[in-house]
Amino acid sequence: MAVTGLPGLYELISSRSDGAVVRSLDDSKTQFVATRIHNFSQLESIEIFTVRDNINLVELFLAMEKSGTSLPDTKDTGTVKKYFEKVYPDMDFERVYISDMKKMVKWFEVLKKHKVELKLSEPAEELQPVQAVEEEPKKDTPKKKTTRKKKEE
Repeated sequence: MAVTGLPGLYELISSRSDGAVVRSLDDSKTQFVATRIHNFSQLESIEIFTVRDNINLVELFLAMEKSGTSLPDTKDTGTVKKYFEKVYPDMDFERVYISDMKKMVKWFEVLKKHKVELKLSEPAEELQPVQAVEEEPKKDTPKKKTTRKKKEE
């Protein structure tokens, strides 16, 4: 996950009502992060603008992995843009900032370094409508009368 205001990527250790305990993938430091100061974004929930429909960040990472092209130096904005033009030409380069592209390259490096598996989660299965099952009509059975004996005092 990404945490606003903090560099790098984090692993969620536990969550609380007022924040979360996270571990940095860069230096393995564990810390508490308050929700009133920071926002959390799971990588699966981040979308990238394209000239068609937006794509999930994981889809872009898979395209980066599949391309086999070496990652650009994030200090050179020109090579970063050329890299993404080659790896994912449908990206909307007017709405995706160079700073975001640099961040994606850094995150991809971190995920590869820590051997994090890149995959899209399966969409939740839709609930199937329950079909009514006809039951045989119940036969009327006579109810037993029960009597209670009053306790004598």
